[in-house]
Amino acid sequence: MVLTEETAKPAVAFGGKYRIIDFPLSNCVNSGIDTVGILTQYQPLELNAYVGTGRPWGLNRNFGGAHILPPYAKSNKSEWYKGTANAVYQNIPFIENYAPEYVLILSGDHIYKMDYSKMLDYHKKKGSDCTIAVLEVPLSEASRFGIMNTNEDGSIFEFEEKPKHPKSTKASMGIYIFSWSVLREYLMRDEEDPTSSNDFGKNVIPALLADGKQVFAYPFEGYWKDVGTIQSLWEANMDLLDPKSGLNLRDQKHKIYARNYAQPSSYIANGSTIKNSYVAEGCTVRGYVENSIISTACVIEEGVTVLNSVIMPNTTVKKGSTVKFAILGENATVGRNVHIGGEKEYYAEDAWGIAVIGKGKEIPDNATVAPGEII
Repeated sequence: MVLTEETAKPAVAFGGKYRIIDFPLSNCVNSGIDTVGILTQYQPLELNAYVGTGRPWGLNRNFGGAHILPPYAKSNKSEWYKGTANAVYQNIPFIENYAPEYVLILSGDHIYKMDYSKMLDYHKKKGSDCTIAVLEVPLSEASRFGIMNTNEDGSIFEFEEKPKHPKSTKASMGIYIFSWSVLREYLMRDEEDPTSSNDFGKNVIPALLADGKQVFAYPFEGYWKDVGTIQSLWEANMDLLDPKSGLNLRDQKHKIYARNYAQPSSYIANGSTIKNSYVAEGCTVRGYVENSIISTACVIEEGVTVLNSVIMPNTTVKKGSTVKFAILGENATVGRNVHIGGEKEYYAEDAWGIAVIGKGKEIPDNATVAPGEII
């Protein structure tokens, strides 16, 4: 929505000082993976600049490292990535340059910590052609995911993409390990099919199963969230403030690395109050903040109240304003005596009442932004 009009989703700010893509990139580094291709298409400029040479994640290498892989012209023909499988297909030459035995496919917009080396060990032990990470979800939510139906040994005999009547609660996390020789063959076949959507979940995985290939489900236990909606992005940020959520960024054994720009220490003025919140570097806080994320270089002026909200980097909230159950995008400015959002009773299943101010937007003095309103 307004947070991604000019920014690819993986480059959206998260957790005060991170970008969403920091999580899969850090997982790779923490799993011993040193060659990563990032396939970009929609609004890639900010994401490309953020990743750069990959230095913050230790991916600036002479051989391997981080590579930005946008669609490009081939002879006199150029085309956008048509789907997830086509995006990888177009980059077969990049992959073959490293002659891998296995290839890991990830989404760039999920919040989680995972050691992929354990999944690879499982893939090898099972003699699998393709291994899919799965997470148990409530049956009531299973229809939102690709659902695996498995045998006792973990082998998958059926894959249903967002079934109306799911037969299990094993949901695909969109994390795949393939034996490269098998993946290459099926990417080529998929590209030759004019009726294909060129998608892993819709086309490649079902084709593997139809041919009797060894496809296994790798059970994952831990925190994972697809932050593809306003609601889920807000929820994941709030989970950082809940010790019971399982999302712990303080674990020194599995750090999340980020490109951090030099900022002074935050200044918390006399008379201000901060409760159960994150305040990143470079902030000035003179108001009341509770159960909220205050990102890098934000200003919260006198008389401001921020409750249950996410304030993204370089945003200013001026005197006397109230922000409740809201997300304020980067570089936004909220004028004086503005009221944004509302109380929890405004939530509805289809809206959730989260007010959103877009990147760089300016809200004039004395304005009101209603619960669920997006500007």
